[in-house]
Amino acid sequence: MSAVAPTLWDLKDGKLHLRFHPGQLKAWDSKARFVLVTAGAQSGKSEFEIQWLVREIGLRGTGDYLAVSATYPLLDKKLLPAMRAMICNIMHLGEYKDSKGMFELADGSRIILGSGTNPEAIESATAKAAILDECGQKDFKREVWEGVQRRLSINQGRALLASTVYNLGWLKTDVADRAAKRDPDYEHIQFDSTTNPAFPVEEFERARRTLPAWKFDMQYRGLFTRPAGLIYDSFNSQSHVVPRFDIPKDWPRYVGHDFGPVHMAALFYALDRDTGDLFAYREYLDGGLSVAGHARKLLELSAGEHIMRRVGGAHTEDGWREAFGNALWPIEEPGTDKVDLGIQRVYGWHKTGRLKVFSDLQMYLDEKTRYSWALDDLYRPVQGQIEDKATFHLMDAERYLLSSLDEPVTKMVRAEYRRPIMMPQLVTRH
Repeated sequence: MSAVAPTLWDLKDGKLHLRFHPGQLKAWDSKARFVLVTAGAQSGKSEFEIQWLVREIGLRGTGDYLAVSATYPLLDKKLLPAMRAMICNIMHLGEYKDSKGMFELADGSRIILGSGTNPEAIESATAKAAILDECGQKDFKREVWEGVQRRLSINQGRALLASTVYNLGWLKTDVADRAAKRDPDYEHIQFDSTTNPAFPVEEFERARRTLPAWKFDMQYRGLFTRPAGLIYDSFNSQSHVVPRFDIPKDWPRYVGHDFGPVHMAALFYALDRDTGDLFAYREYLDGGLSVAGHARKLLELSAGEHIMRRVGGAHTEDGWREAFGNALWPIEEPGTDKVDLGIQRVYGWHKTGRLKVFSDLQMYLDEKTRYSWALDDLYRPVQGQIEDKATFHLMDAERYLLSSLDEPVTKMVRAEYRRPIMMPQLVTRH
């Protein structure tokens, strides 16, 4: 068995002494504004987050700070007890006020606690730094990360995001991918569970033997790996995502829709006639409006654009289509109501490389990289059962539209279509 390593800290002569393993030390020394740590289970993320936040408080002075966990149950079970032990009992920096859901420190600072499922919980703060615990979980909403950035904006505060990897969602597209492109504001640090000297090597190897490779890489190595069941595994974030450019005015436009009183979704596409490539260039996801209100906003957004077709909704949703038509935004019924067939049509567009997406469509990219079949107990995809299907409004809007457009064809095939047809000569026998 592996020897048990000393803890992250100890008290000696009345002073707190920290002992970081190499992965933690690299994150500690990072100068980036947004530091992402993806690491294996039990690798020492939560305790490290607390020490990182305490250092930021010491450096940046009195003010508000944020500590956000994926869910409130996870906060109560993991992060909050660790923070109370360190901040209140060991370092004696202040007290936890349960009625307020925050720590009040002796210097007048506050550490406001929040959940990744509740964007409103942190909206009142003007913060100087933040930690996001297990922010890779599917319950941790991208809107919360956007809210954290707004709360930090005035002070240009830093954030530490730490998580095991659970999917290829916004944590990858919004943070890890930016770091990979050498954005100076971002740094991504990854380490295995065994980087923590206290983690048994035997347990690490047992997991390697018994788990699917993708799940082992995510849960014990902190690696972004394509999981089983990913529906659009033909989507390549490197080649299919492109920087925004000015779309020529004469390119025809198409819009896909998914109806709903709370989440009304629309995706806009432009077609390059020369190449046959289709570019997703605008995403729309809004709620709390009448159909006329949505139609008015969509008309304003698309003013001056040559929209050829608007498609959306299931076959049974004629009422929505009629209402939008009355509001001067006519929408036609999709070509098929079969989900699997629609998915295959979208899959084909990706497979041929003809469907591109602008890199700033972050809601689309988040949905695209999380859209998965449900898995059974043996991690096998269950065909026809989409995990959390009701949350993927943009994927539905895309499916409705692309199931109604011509099948994508390769450039080679298109070139063959343009060749003149040679008719066989008629031979007459005398």
